[in-house]
Amino acid sequence: MHRIIVLDSIAQEGLDILDAEPGVEYDVRTGLKGEELRQALSEYDGAILRSGVKITPESVAGNTRLKAIVRAGVGTDNIDKPAATRQGIVVMNTPTGNTVSTAEHAFALMMSLSRNIAAANQSLVEGRWDRKLYMGSQLAGKTLGIVGMGRIGREVASRAKAFEMRVVGYDPFLTEEQAMKLGIEYAATVDDLLPQIDYLTVHTPLTPETTNLVSKANLDKLKPGVRLINAARGGIYDEEALLEGLESGKIGGVALDVFPNEPCIDSPLFGRPNVICTPHLGASTEEAQTQVAVEGIHLLINFLKTGEIRHAVNVAALDPKTLADMKGFLNVAHRLGVLLAQWHGSGISSVSLNYRGEIASKSTQLLTSAFCAGLLENALEEEVNVINAEVLLRDRGIDLVAQQHHEMGSFTSSMTVEVSGADRTVKASGALLGHNMPRLVMLDDHRLESYLDGKLLIFTHADVPGIIGRVGTVFGQHNVNIGQMAVGRAGGKPGGRAVGVLNLDGVPSQAALDEVQAIEAIDHVCVIELPPADQLPAWLQN
Repeated sequence: MHRIIVLDSIAQEGLDILDAEPGVEYDVRTGLKGEELRQALSEYDGAILRSGVKITPESVAGNTRLKAIVRAGVGTDNIDKPAATRQGIVVMNTPTGNTVSTAEHAFALMMSLSRNIAAANQSLVEGRWDRKLYMGSQLAGKTLGIVGMGRIGREVASRAKAFEMRVVGYDPFLTEEQAMKLGIEYAATVDDLLPQIDYLTVHTPLTPETTNLVSKANLDKLKPGVRLINAARGGIYDEEALLEGLESGKIGGVALDVFPNEPCIDSPLFGRPNVICTPHLGASTEEAQTQVAVEGIHLLINFLKTGEIRHAVNVAALDPKTLADMKGFLNVAHRLGVLLAQWHGSGISSVSLNYRGEIASKSTQLLTSAFCAGLLENALEEEVNVINAEVLLRDRGIDLVAQQHHEMGSFTSSMTVEVSGADRTVKASGALLGHNMPRLVMLDDHRLESYLDGKLLIFTHADVPGIIGRVGTVFGQHNVNIGQMAVGRAGGKPGGRAVGVLNLDGVPSQAALDEVQAIEAIDHVCVIELPPADQLPAWLQN
């Protein structure tokens, strides 16, 4: 008999499934916390919850019975996933259940903003008939920019096209070909998108790359009168920049469903003209709550009865022997993914992996998943790990191939990855020194040996004297310390192209980067941020 605990109120349809399922017992016990929650979790095989209960390391400490936790919804911030992983507990979510509801809410905010619906309604409530004050703007013929072309972004795009809007999309993993198939236009960067749009909606996770996507620094790039919508994550727009843009008239309107800190009942944006705010209602429809409850219960039952794992956001404990044997190279693969996502940029359409030497005889499928997890880590709203990474990559329309070559090259084991798309192909090779020292041993056609951690500055240049010294001088003047340095020549011959990789103690200022870029013979400069040397992804911690 499998026992399930329901920790938050869920739709009755989900409970009906539990009632009808043979071999399953369940209890609804809401509002638990602290020791009471820890004790309760130790009595069940599975748990389902929404956002009301917080699962901390203490909640699962010493728990040897609980096998799975399901979040009836997308976000799993209220579940300590590393702690669950350490206890061998699978954490799953329901990423598809609220897709349509969230897309509809974003579109409703856009329409309300265009036709001044909230303000006009309030004027009637207050006894005024102010038709002339609330002249609106139709959506047909306007240009909508969408940042984040995942499930929700695509649903918004389909609705916008039905309203005869021109749609321009940006996503790190959107290609021109995929955009054409979706019937939208392609933007290579956010900066390319901003000047041409009348409306902007964002459907991305909150990451260092998406934080303050609209900020004071790029207000001047916005088309005058643009209207901004955010039903994704608070913090994607800089609220101070929104205020400045509204004051100046650069921004014509703002509609927010999410805020940096929630619950939020006090914001300088509340009550302003041309601003509409709602209290995180994107998934708050009866249909969405029914769907996530039904999907979540099915996930839990299927796992407990058959071992099937879907929509996992962590990974169950690996076999200790396999983990000990491959942990170092899993770390290499993950870091190569994080690096190449930044080195290539947007528009990735294909990935090719080559494993050489001893590693080719091991579980290269697991290594491929670790690379995919790194490649997608900062690009998707879903939480990415070795269970779901390859599926998510293929869902984006990206081709993936892997090959094994058992003969050794320059290293006992190495892996080489080529990433292509948007008329750009980049390549990197990684190896492991000792048991736990990942190294970058080739970048594009340049052989080198560089640390694969922390903050890197990569610059390509003509192989002429004085370049390294001039770069060092610039960083010295800007008080940026260089921890390590590696250089490499294309083909190993002088006089051609070369690359430099610097490990820096901090991210250089834009002024310092501009000075490096201005050095004659340097043609490309890129800052890469990798995890610190001693930091492993949550799914690899044990």
